[in-house]
Amino acid sequence: MFDKQLSELAAHHLTRRLTPIQSGVGPMVEIAGRQILLLASNDYLGLAGHPEVIQSAIEATQQFGAGAGASRLLSGSLPPHQELESALAQFKGTEAALTFSSGYLANIGTIPTLIGRDGLILADRLCHASLIDGCRLSAADFRIYRHNDVSHLQSLLAKRRNGRRTLIVTDGLFSMDGDLAPLPELSRLAQDYEADLYIDDAHGTGVMGPHGRGTAEHFGLDTQIPFQMGTLGKAFGSSGAYLAGPSALIRYLINTSRSFIFTTAPPPSSAAAATAALRVMQREPERRARLWANRERLFSGLLRLGFNLSPSVSPIIPILVGNAEAALSFAEHLLAEGVYAPAIRPPTVPDETSRVRVTVTSEHQPSHIDHALIAFQRAGQLAGLI
Repeated sequence: MFDKQLSELAAHHLTRRLTPIQSGVGPMVEIAGRQILLLASNDYLGLAGHPEVIQSAIEATQQFGAGAGASRLLSGSLPPHQELESALAQFKGTEAALTFSSGYLANIGTIPTLIGRDGLILADRLCHASLIDGCRLSAADFRIYRHNDVSHLQSLLAKRRNGRRTLIVTDGLFSMDGDLAPLPELSRLAQDYEADLYIDDAHGTGVMGPHGRGTAEHFGLDTQIPFQMGTLGKAFGSSGAYLAGPSALIRYLINTSRSFIFTTAPPPSSAAAATAALRVMQREPERRARLWANRERLFSGLLRLGFNLSPSVSPIIPILVGNAEAALSFAEHLLAEGVYAPAIRPPTVPDETSRVRVTVTSEHQPSHIDHALIAFQRAGQLAGLI
């Protein structure tokens, strides 16, 4: 059975394989014995390899062990978890925060607690898979609105029954296109129609906004969006996720969120690492400045070369290719040129929108980006894209 299904995937160039990274966290890593320029990491601020972050993880491991040993509601709630949640609430300007072992667990554990069988969920078409699964698990009626199409969303809101509990769900920064949700318009519609707005800010946290607080801060909406979710495995360089919001909501999640209640607590090392990363991020705003300078250098260079780029406004820069086979060929040519930026294919993205997804970090040097642009030019010509 599995061989047949794998053969069908292969016929459409949709099989995946793991690419082991043998050393380093970037920007140069070892792949199959070669030194390769990494342009596929979400470690946007280079904090995964920061000495202070690593040392905090080591000290927490030495003091509390390699694992928490139990769920948070049993004996797994340790000082590093509490310190992190306090720091996150202060960072996000909310009353409280709760951490989860991953962004997927945060979304599938939170959305069903916010709305149930009698409710209505309206979600952006390009929402992350974990958001979609969280919506389905809620058992609420579930409708999709066209990507960032505020008019379509409003038409769906206008058709609902008066007083029906409604949740609008969106990414803040979309991970496969690099564009932002129109949060001011979404927030206005939520208020006008008495709906709640749920934002997954996994890729916006640490990156967007004057202080890196995310897409809500970027749009000046910090106080207007009651709860926000974000992850700790991207700009924070650790692992896990959080939900920040009113203290009553956090207490409610502790009592009702299945993915929180029935999961072993995150390792104390990852919690301590995330707290240290937050300190470094706030102390060194120049990291974000370097990130954006690198992003502009790479984005403008790819435009000059003639690539078809998505309307990205972030460090996520997708080069649109179209069919999966062509995207794979382009990525293979890039790797031969010493650059790792893998092809992204369905079902991660819609049919005929396969792409090479490029990400840049604060730790790339101008020489890295200039080398990458030479590689992109050669690979693009060989793949017939430019």
